[in-house]
Amino acid sequence: MSENKAPHVAKFVYDFTEGNKDLKDLLGGKGANLAEMTNLGLPVPPGFTITTEACKGYLENGEEPAALRDEVSAHLDALEARMGKKLGQADDPLLVSVRSGAKFSMPGMMDTVLNIGLSDKSVQGLAKQAGDERFAWDSYRRLIQMFGKTVLGVEGDLFEEALEKAKDAKKIKVDTDLEAADLKKLVTAFKKIVKKEAGRDFPQDPREQMDLAVKAVFESWNGDRAKLYRRQERIPHDLGTAVNVCSMVFGNLGPDSGTGVAFTRDPASGHQGVYGDYLQNAQGEDVVAGIRNTVPLAELERIDKKSYDQLMQIMETLENHYKDLCDIEFTIERGQLWMLQTRVGKRTAGAAFRIATQLVDQGLIDETEALQRVTGAQLAQLMFPRFDEQAKVEQVGRGIAASPGAAVGKAVFDSYTAVKWSRSGEKVILVRRETNPDDLDGMIAAEGILTSRGGKTSHAAVVARGMGKTCVCGAEELEVDTKRRRMTVPGGHVVEEGDVLSIDGSTGKVYLGEVPVVPSPVVEYFEGRMHPGADDADELVEAVHRMMAFADRKRRLRVRANADNAEDALRARRFGAQGIGLCRTEHMFLGERREMVEKLILADTGEEREAALTELLPLQKKDFVELFEAMDGLPVTIRLLDPPLHEFLPDITELSVRVALAESRQEPHENDLRLLQAVHRLHEQNPMLGLRGVRLGLVIPGLFAMQVRAIAEAAAERKGAKGDPRAEVMIPLVGTVQELEIVREEADRVIAEVQAATGTELKLAIGTMIELPRAALTAGQIAEAAEFFSFGTNDLTQTVWGFSRDDVEASFFTAYLEKGIFGVSPFETIDKDGVGSLVKLAAEAGRRTRPDLKLGVCGEHGGDPESVHFFHEVGLDYVSCSPFRIPVARLEAGRAATQSTGSDHR
Repeated sequence: MSENKAPHVAKFVYDFTEGNKDLKDLLGGKGANLAEMTNLGLPVPPGFTITTEACKGYLENGEEPAALRDEVSAHLDALEARMGKKLGQADDPLLVSVRSGAKFSMPGMMDTVLNIGLSDKSVQGLAKQAGDERFAWDSYRRLIQMFGKTVLGVEGDLFEEALEKAKDAKKIKVDTDLEAADLKKLVTAFKKIVKKEAGRDFPQDPREQMDLAVKAVFESWNGDRAKLYRRQERIPHDLGTAVNVCSMVFGNLGPDSGTGVAFTRDPASGHQGVYGDYLQNAQGEDVVAGIRNTVPLAELERIDKKSYDQLMQIMETLENHYKDLCDIEFTIERGQLWMLQTRVGKRTAGAAFRIATQLVDQGLIDETEALQRVTGAQLAQLMFPRFDEQAKVEQVGRGIAASPGAAVGKAVFDSYTAVKWSRSGEKVILVRRETNPDDLDGMIAAEGILTSRGGKTSHAAVVARGMGKTCVCGAEELEVDTKRRRMTVPGGHVVEEGDVLSIDGSTGKVYLGEVPVVPSPVVEYFEGRMHPGADDADELVEAVHRMMAFADRKRRLRVRANADNAEDALRARRFGAQGIGLCRTEHMFLGERREMVEKLILADTGEEREAALTELLPLQKKDFVELFEAMDGLPVTIRLLDPPLHEFLPDITELSVRVALAESRQEPHENDLRLLQAVHRLHEQNPMLGLRGVRLGLVIPGLFAMQVRAIAEAAAERKGAKGDPRAEVMIPLVGTVQELEIVREEADRVIAEVQAATGTELKLAIGTMIELPRAALTAGQIAEAAEFFSFGTNDLTQTVWGFSRDDVEASFFTAYLEKGIFGVSPFETIDKDGVGSLVKLAAEAGRRTRPDLKLGVCGEHGGDPESVHFFHEVGLDYVSCSPFRIPVARLEAGRAATQSTGSDHR
């Protein structure tokens, strides 16, 4: 769906009748969609939206824009005239809700206050008009509780404890069993809590309540949990939130009232049907908080068929209008249905693929739009293993399958412990009665989330689906005791903190201990072990197959693999690789060949060095023959030796001890002594900035020549066997064109010798890695001697930022991410402003010198979804990544080629 940019505005408040769904930048997602539903003629309670511009002005200046108060007053007057009553008047009060609504959905992360306008006087009028004293006092206690926590900063647990105390006194378990007299006492208790904790009385002026609530919503944009959620979901921090002021409708007016959340399709599976939760005699917060267990939405047909039929018709209207899965909040007030919100719903990875293909089949969207409905991150989730159904397991419970996946970890019962243990390397399952927004830290840290309350629309379920976390909700048979940090399962067994649990978010099953996993059917499809269209084909596999076919037809970027041996190359080819973008030859120097490398390093004479290289040559050649066979007809880019030579030698401490022991025992140790001397000679304080890459080829005569010869001879042999080898020789760590020219001259000579000796014409492209800032800045010169560039973005990131990945990720990256210095690690997603600028500059300069210069990337960013889009934009020809990331890169390359500016299914 395209989305218009918000116009320059001179006003800060819009009535619901004025906006539309394309004004999300200005009205936020909630306000824009309330306006859209109003335009469609759906039953939306009247109200108005305060724009994100007003929020940004408030946050920048510490006070609301000068014109805002008068605009709010004018819209409030209009609302009062329409409703025929005034905000908080004593006899028949107008009550409103004040709700946040940012451009992108942030469930539970910002603030909401319901029932604004109730006071000691107006509560009597509400009771009289409703003919229900209990309802009025229940609404009043809810306002004080929400206002106290949200606006005045009172600890929420204090209200919960008072509520629990009131229920205990009556020996009841649910708050709906509290009577009017009990709720009056609770209101008095809540007001005392506010007075003591906030240092002021609960405000009786309804306009003061509303104004303070609006400011609280503005301020919640910069609350800790909102900032953490935005970092997690990569939502920009400068958007601000809109505020929606909506006339209240009440779901807590008795059994003919209620509230619910509905989905036009199952957000967990994507299947069509009736999905959602309903709660009689309740307000909306009761559903998402998971405090009371709901009934399935289908039960509404029995409870109130008229409202049910109307809701089904509205859901169909909304899905056809938005052309996507819609997430809907509604309230029924004494048989009257009201729509409180709709949005494009968050969905699991599997549901995303199924829904995209279903909508194509229904003719609602085309293939191009379908590609914008799925992501590489979702595809990666689908490739995770799942539990082995044949394994012996001990099932201890079953809840609602809220967000799929197979998660195993130690049980923890609060977010602090989840974060602490996770940072120590432990895998954890966060176990709660129900989660709330304050649990976000722990939810991010955990492998999965398990709750004993709530349904598919509870906070835990919605947030977990958005993050791609495994989640099982509403496992009622499990008794969670967070204070004693334990959980009791049927049969009386007690799960203590630290005990291992396994949870299956696809089935809702909960197991004791660690359940073994098996490969995902999606991986089996990519491996060629499951065929779309076959009788036993997984429905999800069919959807993935179709989306991959769409992407492959649309994409411009080719996708290659990082592979060092024939086995990895064959797997990569099955996964759709169109060649090898990086073969790291240093991996061929390990194992039993290490001794040959030691001989090379210890060589004192040219003859010794030549003998060592001669010994290595046939082994290298054999490696390349196998690689060319596996990738026949596709390009294979082979990087000459890159890491420092001392990495192939024994550890200096271990070797020193060995020499010392041999000397003390007077045992022969000449070879070890020579090795130790070589280790000392080659030791560098910072080897990643020392004698490696092209520098090795220049100071160790014959080393690169041997590797080029092995490549050329392997290519000639493969060609003689009627194969089609397409070798590319890559020189690493070049910083100046002179280095490349010297190595290239030697390589050309070796290739000519092999051609003459074999009588085979060879076309070996010679290029370089751009992984140093100087190489990027002088790319125009380097292109004179290079037929291709491959950006080594791992090293380029290290050298641009001036830090070593191996050291800094463990030391200060966590702090940088928490403080918002990094939105995401620059090693995970390319730093567009810094590293990305150099890539763009080098690509443009290289092609000015050599228009047919081939450009690729072979760092880990080649398989990162966001980075793939950047590489498409700057005009690279291909990305290269590990075999398992190839499908992700293929999909994202297709999405990048079809990206429309407005699409965003975050």
